[in-house]
Amino acid sequence: MTPVILLAAEKESAEVTDWAARVGWLVGLALFVALIYWLMREGWKWRGTLQGDLPELPSAPDEPGAEKLAHPSPATTLNGGGKPPLLTLSGRYHGSTTAGQWLDRIVAHGLGTRSRVRLTLTDTGLDVVRPGATDFFVPVAALREARLDKGIAGKVLTEGGLLVVTWAHGERLIDSGFRSDTAAEHNEWVDVINSMINTNSTEGAER
Repeated sequence: MTPVILLAAEKESAEVTDWAARVGWLVGLALFVALIYWLMREGWKWRGTLQGDLPELPSAPDEPGAEKLAHPSPATTLNGGGKPPLLTLSGRYHGSTTAGQWLDRIVAHGLGTRSRVRLTLTDTGLDVVRPGATDFFVPVAALREARLDKGIAGKVLTEGGLLVVTWAHGERLIDSGFRSDTAAEHNEWVDVINSMINTNSTEGAER
């Protein structure tokens, strides 16, 4: 066999070997990714089991004479007495954690699912509407604090880029993180919610 033919044969053999190595590497990578995904999914389920003592999420109260809308607008969302909402916000829900522990994610009852969100604050509480995820309602008596922060459970933003609302549910204090499509709204939400909390606390003490 001439040297030219030998060189061609060796080149073809090297190409076949390279393809086999690449296919094997890709299969191995796919299996590794699948394993990581499975471990994350099992960890998520396990965390949800550990949080099984968390009560069902409250729903917004039905308003007498008012139609309940899946995605209310500022003009149609009313609270008790026919008053317009105090504040509304469109943005994203980034998750909930145990209060003060920004990495201790809460996943029970869909609280771990990130989604679009529409917040409506009224005299009766905070209505959290999430397309494709579980809606919930935080009564004004359950509100504990509102503040600006930069991160929650795997989501880190710029300083002050996150609106965090602390609320009581069952025997837990929960931090829920939201980001408005217009971040400049965050300061107003913090001021109004904290004012409501202080007013409610004062009225409760007077009683």
